[in-house]
Amino acid sequence: MKKLILICCVLVSARSFSQGFVQGLMQRIHFGLKAGANYSNYTQENFSSDGLVGFHAGALLDFQLTKNLFIQEEFLFSSQGAKIKGDLFESQNVKVNYFTVPFLLKYRTNPGLYIEAGPQVGMRTSENIGSTPIGEFAKKLDLSAVGGLGFQSKSGFGIGVRYVAGLSKVGDFQLSDEKPDFRNSVIQASVFYIF
Repeated sequence: MKKLILICCVLVSARSFSQGFVQGLMQRIHFGLKAGANYSNYTQENFSSDGLVGFHAGALLDFQLTKNLFIQEEFLFSSQGAKIKGDLFESQNVKVNYFTVPFLLKYRTNPGLYIEAGPQVGMRTSENIGSTPIGEFAKKLDLSAVGGLGFQSKSGFGIGVRYVAGLSKVGDFQLSDEKPDFRNSVIQASVFYIF
């Protein structure tokens, strides 16, 4: 009988602990929506291009580590590219769409100003290269480093700007006069709301 009572007490306390733990964990997780504009270009000395305006939109997940320190993961559709100059491209707009997942460490002050930094993985979803006969233009995977700053109000609304610097080469084609060793360079301005 004593063993049965002891087992019941252990089960009740384990259930209470797990409910408290899960509730505490859920209070630290916040979801949100985000959208904004991109200004993207390609970086390479021997590759001539002009910037192109695009957009990004999606959802985010914010996990509070301490009072001011957060981990933020985002799931964004991002329209990027550039206006490429040269004989082969004939000054065409090259648009490459990515599904991007930034994983950021974010420090937010008590008044709401924040800085953020971390890696980003982008998966190419589609591309539009016009009538250029080169097959696929961009690689399927794009790795980047992200840094930004912004403001988030206590109500959850916020604005932010960030720079996304490509770490991996974008080009996935071979031509005799063009070397595809350029990288993405994106400036993003966003509005967001965290629930």
